[in-house]
Amino acid sequence: MKNTLVCKIDKDNIDMEKIKEFANILKNGGTVIFPTETVYGLGANALDEEASKKIYEAKGRPSDNPLIVHIADKEDVYKLALDVDERAKIVMDKFWPGPLTVVLKKKSIVPSTISGGLDTVAIRMPSHPIALSLIKESGVAVAAPSANISGRPSPTDEENVLEEMNKRVDGIILGGNCNIGLESTVLDLTGDIPMILRPGGVTLEDLEKTLGKVEIDPAILEKNENIIAKAPGMKYTHYSPKASLCIVFGKKENVIDKINFLVDEGTKKGQKIGVMCIDENVSKYKGEVIGLGENLGEVAFNLFKVLREMDKRNVDIIYSESFDKIGIGQAIMNRLSKAAGYKFIQA
Repeated sequence: MKNTLVCKIDKDNIDMEKIKEFANILKNGGTVIFPTETVYGLGANALDEEASKKIYEAKGRPSDNPLIVHIADKEDVYKLALDVDERAKIVMDKFWPGPLTVVLKKKSIVPSTISGGLDTVAIRMPSHPIALSLIKESGVAVAAPSANISGRPSPTDEENVLEEMNKRVDGIILGGNCNIGLESTVLDLTGDIPMILRPGGVTLEDLEKTLGKVEIDPAILEKNENIIAKAPGMKYTHYSPKASLCIVFGKKENVIDKINFLVDEGTKKGQKIGVMCIDENVSKYKGEVIGLGENLGEVAFNLFKVLREMDKRNVDIIYSESFDKIGIGQAIMNRLSKAAGYKFIQA
């Protein structure tokens, strides 16, 4: 168990003395959790092999799962990556700082502990002021996956990150809620056609407007245990609550009837059943019902928090409505599908 330095920092009035304290931890090979606009990240010096190993230890994360390298200046891309082509420059100019990670061929300076043994590196420039201040002050590129035990829902608020990761890392910066709630979009630019390896806040539609043709990796759309993990979260079970989770799809009225039938069946067996749905349908369901929000943006923001809330309510099974794979809906369904272990029920 580590003696963790925990401190609140106001993103609108950043205390640089506190930032320097956490930056020194990173400089000296330690681990620091900090807020980003997507989820809380667990950071260490990306170019220090021993420091990066501490991330895997803190998370219990498989070592062949790549980490995203966070930078505070676009020019730092050239220190880490080979072949930064015109497409990369276009998306960096358009979407950075922001929730987009680009995958490029890596330079030898990037250790294999970061790349999961691949010849590529995933890089992003976050837009959260605390994240940018910390990375800039530390003077190092910061590898930072989500700050959770591997396989669990990513933390998007102070309470959950502190509850799960205190005493596992050297420092934790508490900076309020993350405003997107899902991890960044991962875009592979090493092939002829740009390919989304993980959907997120920057949508397929956003990227197509900027780059033209963009493909989605088939591994996003279905379960495949044999894939090589080219992006964080692709290979292993992720985002999972303790309860069994199933996604129910079909016509709206059929989904409501089916879930209520399943709630009744589970209740008869003495099970506690959770239901996740769009806000307008909350009153239509039986069981432990939690609304995810009024629209897809709110669903994305609340998804991981609601999965964790279901754990706190000690439900045995969770049934969730499905969502249209339009815009951020693609990312929502990607995270839900992985959390459910690709268990679907047709209504």
